[in-house]
Amino acid sequence: MTETLVSLARKAAKALDNYNFIRVISHNDADGLSAAGIMSTALLRANIVFHTSIVSSLDRGVIDMVNAQVYGKDGAVVFCDMGSGQPELLDMVKDDVIIIDHHQVVGDHSDRVHVNPQVLGIDGSSLLSASGMAYYVARGMGDNTDLAGLALTGAVGDKQNMDGPNGEILEEGLQAGVISVKTGLKVPDGPVEEVLLTLTEPYLDTTGDKATTEAFLSELGVSGPIQDMGAEDLGRLASAMALKIAGRADPSVVRSMVGDVLVLEKEVVPNIYTLEWILNCCGKVDRADLGLSLCLRDAGVVDEAVALAVKYQKTIVENIREAEAMIREMGNIRYVALEDNSGTGIIAGTLIRYVCPDKPFITLNKVDNLVKVSARGTRKLVDRGLDLAVAMREAAQAAGGQGGGHNIASGAGIPVGSEEGFLAAVDRIVGGQLT
Repeated sequence: MTETLVSLARKAAKALDNYNFIRVISHNDADGLSAAGIMSTALLRANIVFHTSIVSSLDRGVIDMVNAQVYGKDGAVVFCDMGSGQPELLDMVKDDVIIIDHHQVVGDHSDRVHVNPQVLGIDGSSLLSASGMAYYVARGMGDNTDLAGLALTGAVGDKQNMDGPNGEILEEGLQAGVISVKTGLKVPDGPVEEVLLTLTEPYLDTTGDKATTEAFLSELGVSGPIQDMGAEDLGRLASAMALKIAGRADPSVVRSMVGDVLVLEKEVVPNIYTLEWILNCCGKVDRADLGLSLCLRDAGVVDEAVALAVKYQKTIVENIREAEAMIREMGNIRYVALEDNSGTGIIAGTLIRYVCPDKPFITLNKVDNLVKVSARGTRKLVDRGLDLAVAMREAAQAAGGQGGGHNIASGAGIPVGSEEGFLAAVDRIVGGQLT
């Protein structure tokens, strides 16, 4: 593994050994849950008492929750998949703070343990996720190579490449026999008609429509569980799906549909795309407990988690189809304004990848007194200069809120009533970035 990353991760591993109690706070998406699972397992194996909480975002409420119990020299708080961009909030934490993150770094973190590939010049948006960074830390704590599958599950959740540090984790997992590879469609396992009906990666024009999905599969002559399909049926299905999205999606998205499917030999859900999908769904419906239990290899919750994911996925498909009809366009961005919706990140990601990939996509969702914002770009737009982390942070601050993240995927929270000014600011900032 990259020696500089190993050295950085060992600082966190050594620091953790100084405490009797660790409070783990992590994000509720697949990457955050995987990171939490890795750290929880590593702490358990190291005989360090811990308490893990999963949150949707890092805000003052989370800080107040953490500060409700102060442990002094005996304890520390570990923030996973968050923290690097919000030093002003972490300054409020009364206990020692350790950050395991991969988002862009803002401000000064020199007074705390901070492990993030970005500080080493490694792109945290494409080459190493928070779960990958947590894996490096766990490897510094002991023989935790069997957690490599979870590390890459988070990478898949964040649409990352299996190159650089991720590639090294994959190679280590393969050599240890905890990961194997098969060729197939990069989609969750299950009956093909059920999978395609609620599929958002890739998002087909038949998704959400039972009649057209059944007609599509009947014409192809394929049926049964995807994981049991022969090479001929699988090839025919993949080609037909590629043709469906080729007219709108970026060519790189089409090419990525078929290839190496990682099989996680130690996890209770072996298909990495199935596990990533379930974890995301669990986090979004406030059942992070189920997702974390999966990461801790509790086979007893698999059926419940799958049922919950299927139900949530149907809701997400309905929301995407509704949002698709509400898209609005500005000079440099597209956006949709929703209310009391769910899955804003999935909506933004799906629409930019499979419907309108030429401009950054912003999803606004008004919930009570807050507008939650998800922004998504493409690799092609990033190559042209797009940096959504900067756009979200600056536009949100101007609107009286907070924002940040990655250049390709970011988010924000802004006050109700500030939407128009916020969008205008994002449009202006993005226009200045794109060349």
